[in-house]
Parts: sequence; C-alpha cells; structure tokens
Amino acid sequence: MRPSLTRRAFLSGAAASAGGLALADSPLTALRPQARPGSAATPPAPPQPFAPGKRPVPRPSLDDLVRNARLGGDVSIALRDTATGEVRGQYQGDVEVPPASVTKTVTTLYALDTLGPAHRFATRVLATGALAGDTLTGDLILAGGGDPGLDTDGLGALVDELVAAGIRRVEGRFLVWDGALATFPQIEPSQPVHVSYNPAVGGLNVNYNRVHFEWARAGSEYDVTMQARAARYSPDVPAIGMEVIDRSVPVYTYAEGEASEEWTVARGALGTGGSRWLPIRHPWIYAGEVFQAICAYQGIVLPAPERAAAEPETALELARLESAELAEIARDMLYYSTNLTAEVLGLAASAARSLEPATLKVSAAMMNLWVRQRFGERVAFADHSGLSDESRVSALSLTAVLAHPAARESLRPLLKTHLMLDAQGNLMDPPPAVVQAKTGTLNFVSALAGYARTIGAADLSFATLTASHERRAETAGSEEETPPGARDWLARSRGLQEGALRLWGRSFSATPAERAALAELDHG
Repeated sequence: MRPSLTRRAFLSGAAASAGGLALADSPLTALRPQARPGSAATPPAPPQPFAPGKRPVPRPSLDDLVRNARLGGDVSIALRDTATGEVRGQYQGDVEVPPASVTKTVTTLYALDTLGPAHRFATRVLATGALAGDTLTGDLILAGGGDPGLDTDGLGALVDELVAAGIRRVEGRFLVWDGALATFPQIEPSQPVHVSYNPAVGGLNVNYNRVHFEWARAGSEYDVTMQARAARYSPDVPAIGMEVIDRSVPVYTYAEGEASEEWTVARGALGTGGSRWLPIRHPWIYAGEVFQAICAYQGIVLPAPERAAAEPETALELARLESAELAEIARDMLYYSTNLTAEVLGLAASAARSLEPATLKVSAAMMNLWVRQRFGERVAFADHSGLSDESRVSALSLTAVLAHPAARESLRPLLKTHLMLDAQGNLMDPPPAVVQAKTGTLNFVSALAGYARTIGAADLSFATLTASHERRAETAGSEEETPPGARDWLARSRGLQEGALRLWGRSFSATPAERAALAELDHG
C-alpha cells in the first residue's frame, strides 16, 4: 500500500519547515500505513517475493540520466546538504557552464546585500526657477532613479501631481536626466535585433524599455502604430518609426540615429494583423516623449525633451514616485525572469559600491568579486541577467553559494515553487520533495538551481547546468529566436533536470529501512 499523504498536506508541511534540519531522524509524516482506530497495531508484513518472471527495475543513476539525455557539450550537476555543506551527489560538479537566467539568483543576493531589502527607486520631477501663476519660469526636469518597473501610467501619476500643483506651462527647458545609472543600448549584442528581452538599460527605464508595435491590414497596405502602451495611457512615440517593406527576410531591420530609432519589417511576415513588443535603444528620448505626450493630454505644454548633462544641484521637487521595495522587485524578477530588472539591480548595487562601470561586464566583475569575498567561491558572470553565454559557473560553486545561511534566508522565500513531474511529464502528487528554484534558458543552454526539501526532511541545494557550445556556435548570428533543434534539445535537458530531482527526492525521502521498503513497493 502506498502512504496516503495528500499533496496539500505535504506541501504545507514541508514549506512550513523549509528552514529546518538537513536530515531528520524520521520523516515528516510516517511512510507506513497507520493502524485503524480501535485495532491493535501490528508490524508490517515482510516484503513478498516478486512474481515469477518479474524482475525489479533499478532506478537510473545520475550517470544514466546524463547519458540518456544525449545533450553533448557540458553538463555540471551538484547536490549539497544545506546544513553541513556536504556534497551529497555530483556529476562533473566542477565543470563551468553558462548558467543563463539562473544568474539572477546571485544578482538578487548581490543587490539585497548591498542595497537592503527595503530599498526603493525614486522617479522625480524637479524644477528650477519659480512658479508664477500657472507658469514655471525655469526648467522642468524628469529625473530617473533607475526604477525597473516604471511604466507609462507611472509617468502619468507624476503628471497628475503637476496638474494638482497648478502648472500649465514651462518657460524654460524640459530636461531628462538618466544619469543615476550608466546607460547601455542593449544587454547582449549577440541577440537578434528585435527581441524585447534585450533592451537598453539605464537610469530611466519605462515599460521595460520596450515599444508596442501593432499592425493591421488596411486594403493593400498596413496601418502601424508604435506606442508606449499601458492601461491608462498609450501615447504614440514619434522618435521611433516603423516602415513596412516588400521582402520576406530579414523580418526586421533596425537603424539608430542620434535622437531617433528606425525599424523596417518584412511585409511577408505580417499576415492580416498582430502586435509585439520591440526593444528601444534611447531610453531618455522614449521617456521624455511619453512624459511630454501625457502632459499635453492633461493640458500642460512642454518643449521638446533635452538630455540633462547632470542632476541639478539645487532644484525644487514637484512630484515623486517610488518603486516597490527591492525584495518585492526581486521576487517579480525571479518569477518573470525580466532581464532589464536584473541588470538594473546589479548596476545599482555596483553604483552603491562606488563603481561607474564602462560595460555591463565590468559591473558583473564587481559582483564576482563580492561572491568571492562573501561566500569564498570563484564565479565568472559576464552580466547580471544571464543573457550572455560568456558567463561561467560550476554546479559545485553555485550550490555552495545557495547553501550558505545568508543566501537561504534572503533568497529562498523569493523563489517560486517548482512543481515536480514524473517521467511521463505528469504532476507528481504528492511529490517526493518541495522545490523552490530558478530556471535558465538560452538556445542550447538550460539550467535549474535552487532548493529541495524532501519528505524525510533532507534540506538540499542543487544545480543542474547544461550547455552545447557547438550547437550555439552553429546558430550564432541567426535572426531566428528559436533555431532548428533548440526545442528538442531543451526538452531533453529539462528531462534530465526533472530526473535528477526525482532521483534526489526519493533517495533522501526516508530512513534507509523506509527507502528499502519503498523500493520493494516500486518493484512489486
């Protein structure tokens, strides 16, 4: 008989004790059937011999799982006891592999340790000069603070405060300051030009630095819009243009001017209509035009935006919008895997450490140094989001960082629950472990790392990192977001990750005697 443990009971019990012992003397819930009320408890019957012709099928080892995945390239896997730091299992644990978005776990720790979980980013509207009636006699400044979650409607909330203050006209300049963080036109140059997860990053970010492109067939032509879309406001963005061209490929081309961005799209790829987000490369112009458009809608006349060379030393604050606390921003970033947010958090942490990086790689190097000093592990991240395939980390180093008490305390509550699947891809109910983890995916790179707590109260940190550098090299420079073979490779990598979790969950789910009994049940 299988134990009658519901998924709800297991999840609630294991989650409630997620910070507890590494290996308990007994499981959280008895694995043997309990005696019915009023009956005498009797010892369990000895295992029955296997039916004639039926032989037990041993569970695959970690080596078997890796071999059966047929991934090629590099595989690095490690499992640690979080209480002792002891390595409980590994496969080429010291091999360094690109971690993809698993990088965001370390970026989260870096930002929380440097800035604090209650840190907030502030976007402000400042003024020089005086207010005479409804006219500001000096300059109006939109001053970014790096908020990665600022959107069009957030700018609208700032405009509401200006309206409430009675401002209707500005005699001076309209300045946009984005110098709170260094600005970079994109995260990773090797990515296709049109992917929205590779936008510019800087001190003033709106709509994750994306513009909403929408098209609809109108006779033989197309109506197209480029908008800063949000729930309340969706203004057009004049500085960003789109032209439909008679061609099949490439689907998109991009040209960058000093104060403009020009896109073309292949007519053959459009069909009857649709929409998608595209990245922007000039965040300050984008934010400035959006703010100016909302002001015009609310009856405030502003001149064209200009980029401020520096933050004004003396200015009156007219409006202020603060972000959520850093811990909440990090939680959303880990859940949705937003690259811009990760780069902003990393850059903000480096800036707080008095670093003005010339590249994202320099800021990542500061994070690498922090990991070495804080956790004693050598890592080589090339950015804060994992979008670069130049980053390298071994499963042993990553699990050592995750197993550290400070990491568990701050990171684990922010990770989402990873639902375990059986070999057929079905949800395991109940699962052999409760898992909180972060995934990471690039073409021919896949990773999963986090924490697992088993029924037997084993508390573990784990990492499964896989990459085929040869397959990535074959598709370098491709405009395709998902090149041929990438989906199948990813499915096999994820099968390896799930298989490793099942192996560990069952191996550490009970005492040795109970594991033997469970094995008999599986084989019988």
